[in-house]
Amino acid sequence: MPVNLTNTQPLAWDSANLDADTKAMLDNLQPNILQPHVREHLSVLFLHFGDAADGKRLLKALVPLMKSARKHLEEVRAFRQSQAAGTPYVGVGISKPGYLKLGHATNAFSDNAFKSGMKHRKDTLSDPAVSSWDKHFQEEIHAVVLIGDATEPVVAATRAKVLGLLPASVKVVGEETGLGQRDAQGKGIEHFGYVDGRSQPLFLADQVTEEGKGTNWNPFFPLSHVLEADPLAPKPKQHFGSYLVFRKLEQNVRAFRQAEQDLADHLGLKGDDRKRAGAMLVGRFRNGTPLRLHGKASADTFPVQNDFSYRDDTGAKCPVSAHIRKTNPRDSRDGGLERSLGVMMARRGQTYGTRADHPWDDAPPETRPTGGVGLLFMAFNSSLQNQFEFMQSAWANTPGFPADGTGHDPVIGQGKRTGKVRFPESWGATKLSPSQVQVPQTVTMKGGEYFFMPSLAYLKNP
Repeated sequence: MPVNLTNTQPLAWDSANLDADTKAMLDNLQPNILQPHVREHLSVLFLHFGDAADGKRLLKALVPLMKSARKHLEEVRAFRQSQAAGTPYVGVGISKPGYLKLGHATNAFSDNAFKSGMKHRKDTLSDPAVSSWDKHFQEEIHAVVLIGDATEPVVAATRAKVLGLLPASVKVVGEETGLGQRDAQGKGIEHFGYVDGRSQPLFLADQVTEEGKGTNWNPFFPLSHVLEADPLAPKPKQHFGSYLVFRKLEQNVRAFRQAEQDLADHLGLKGDDRKRAGAMLVGRFRNGTPLRLHGKASADTFPVQNDFSYRDDTGAKCPVSAHIRKTNPRDSRDGGLERSLGVMMARRGQTYGTRADHPWDDAPPETRPTGGVGLLFMAFNSSLQNQFEFMQSAWANTPGFPADGTGHDPVIGQGKRTGKVRFPESWGATKLSPSQVQVPQTVTMKGGEYFFMPSLAYLKNP
């Protein structure tokens, strides 16, 4: 039975009644797509194939270092039951130029953004000129190898194995290193200091059970949001992959923290209520408390809540311009834009850069870094054009979404700021502030590429 990507029920991956095609899909799908893999330490190698035969030889040689999605899910379960350690993550993606170098026609791939490449989509995304990207991203990149684990020594050892497999004509044109950031409670955060990684689409039955069934927002999304048949695999009806967007985003932490303070001053916020200024930009307080539900941050030990929608909030509680509202409108429980348009992506990013300060505290803006830190943004899509690019261009970069006067996304919006925005003067108040100048752009795209993460079946015989 062909894999049902539009099934309205989450996938029970360990069911005894699982059909043969779905089993084959899980046994040939790369990990980290359906279920996040631990990547506290991450090495990202960008490769250039000098010779097609050497490129194919390398792909086959990497397979023994990799595991399937099913193996990963089994490891996750074993860890939860007995704290049994798993194996490191190794993922492989190939760009359009990479497939061409390997001798494959790419007309079988359905995604136009993938077939164009990120360099040729800069106008669509309002990205800076390619000449300003980090040098290795300006090069022609044929493949990416991702190596992740909870500990640095395991990543280093696995990286050494990968490098030892490289034929002479395969060159590493660049490398990025990810390092997880956590707050005092151990929650994963990004460099502006906010809890990150919430509101992920969930595809598997045990994920949905763990999250809990929401009454305001449904976290389950069908496999059609993340999987695409691998057109070059032996059996495309059993062998699947996913499109990966990789973007290096540098964060000017000092400028963002100054913008928080300026907004608090403009709104006349005092004392602990000043923290609401940052929450109005992000949509959550730093510890993850959603502004839609609370006007003040919950206790740090309180679980991060995710069961909410904006269908009865016109902006009195969470401004329509807030980052998490711009990128995930949640305008109904089951029929929201993120679901009906198929926009939700499986985000798998990791922070990069080290710093001497504590990202989550209230130290003055002038003590914060202006660069050298940020996010290695990674997300899996079944369609780069309809998911990532639509979200970035039609939502984050569009001042009129989801309503006139919304402005650019204050966190990831790219491009020149036009117009002004307004905020509720107090939480839950319908009275809005006078128009405010938008937050300046504090996130700069430093380069990236689009890849397809093929099935293990393809990698065994590229």
